[in-house]
Amino acid sequence: MSPAANRRVGVIGAGVSGVVTAAHLLAEGLDVTVFERAPVAGGVWVWESRVPHEPTYPSAKPSVAESTFFESATNGERKAWLSEPTPAYDSLKNNVPTELLETTLNPLKPGTQSFVLHDVLKDYIQDTAETTGVTKNTQFNTRVEHVSKTGDQWKLVSSTWDEAKGEAVAKEWSFDSVIVASGHYHAPRVPNIPGLSEWKSKFPSRIQHSKSYRNANGYENQNVLVIGGSASSLDAVKEILPVAKKVWQSTRGGAFDLPVAVLPDEVERIGEVVKFHPPGQDSTEGSIGNATLADGTVIKDIDRIVVATGYQFSLPFLVEYHRDDVKAPDADDKVLVTDGTQLHNLHSDIFYIPDPTLIFVGVPFYTATFSFFEFQAIAAAAFLSGKAKLPSVEAQRAEYSERVKAKGFGKKFHARLGEDLEYAAGLMKWVNEGRDLADRKPDGYSEKWIADRERLRHNPDPKNSLFEKTKI
Repeated sequence: MSPAANRRVGVIGAGVSGVVTAAHLLAEGLDVTVFERAPVAGGVWVWESRVPHEPTYPSAKPSVAESTFFESATNGERKAWLSEPTPAYDSLKNNVPTELLETTLNPLKPGTQSFVLHDVLKDYIQDTAETTGVTKNTQFNTRVEHVSKTGDQWKLVSSTWDEAKGEAVAKEWSFDSVIVASGHYHAPRVPNIPGLSEWKSKFPSRIQHSKSYRNANGYENQNVLVIGGSASSLDAVKEILPVAKKVWQSTRGGAFDLPVAVLPDEVERIGEVVKFHPPGQDSTEGSIGNATLADGTVIKDIDRIVVATGYQFSLPFLVEYHRDDVKAPDADDKVLVTDGTQLHNLHSDIFYIPDPTLIFVGVPFYTATFSFFEFQAIAAAAFLSGKAKLPSVEAQRAEYSERVKAKGFGKKFHARLGEDLEYAAGLMKWVNEGRDLADRKPDGYSEKWIADRERLRHNPDPKNSLFEKTKI
């Protein structure tokens, strides 16, 4: 595949993965257009007072989960909701130190603390976009509706709100390659637990997904059940605890649940909920319900529930690559999304094996996201500029199959916890093969980065205790 064959590249998303990808593509001299639904870059770190719409209970199928509300909205609603608010809550901070997030594209401002509020990271992403030329190559307030391959070209259909016409106006684009850098945090995953949808239907204000959580207002003197064992669950628990009467955190004991040691002593960690018992038909908003755990224990007098059960992969603009009713182990060699727990058929979590001109950046979990995704961006730019050649399809398939055997299916397939150094070094070895010394990229994470990580892991800062225990 020659450099001339991939000159025009469309990048979906202007969060950190989209910005670093576009920056490295531009540095290689490629023609780049970035599509961003929001009016600004920054992705999940862009906080706003608007609250996202609640998902369906249980969640919709992956192919439509991310776009359910938008498709049924009126024109007036579409203007306001062209970009759904992010999950950024008032007190959101990074849980990986900024020293490990910093990219090679843009140094952090002197004096930046290890753990900062969302607006600091939003500003960093926006500054990176501005200084690298990404901003002027970005179509803001623009939603990608559909992406398909025709011949050797990718056809992308976008919609941008037109104030004069009072409607979203469609436009068709043609690209040699498309990079999906739209992030994880769009389509909430809501478990199908008996009684949960009934409770939500009767008393919608008493149950919310963590995507729409902003602060502890409204939880005063309440008995609160938080479902999920992730960082967002932990943050909600810590915020709600000082004002609530009682707080439980329910987890299934999964491999990636945070350890109970990070919870405040007053929070009770309980097991998996298998059934909810909503308040009776004649109940009021002030009444209470119960929940039964897997071991038969009944948790009584629950006032409110926070569903912090994460998100599912949803690519509504690539709907032909979805197979909603197929289980992950039954995925064929073309599908990208089945049950929403992972993406299929990607080489190194980046290149779509059947057609590597479709590329993903930002898929892995449990990493030092900003810096980790930059290595993926460098790899994508190296391939599309013609400076790096992918292994044969057979070799890519073999590598993919080995990962499936080693990790299994689901979210754990993309978990790179403890693999960051090896992964980055492997990518950069491939990128640098045959390059002139003057054109070489970093060999992987720097010695300073590695030293900083070891130092920060043993920092007694209470916030850092979460980072230390997750071993990122």
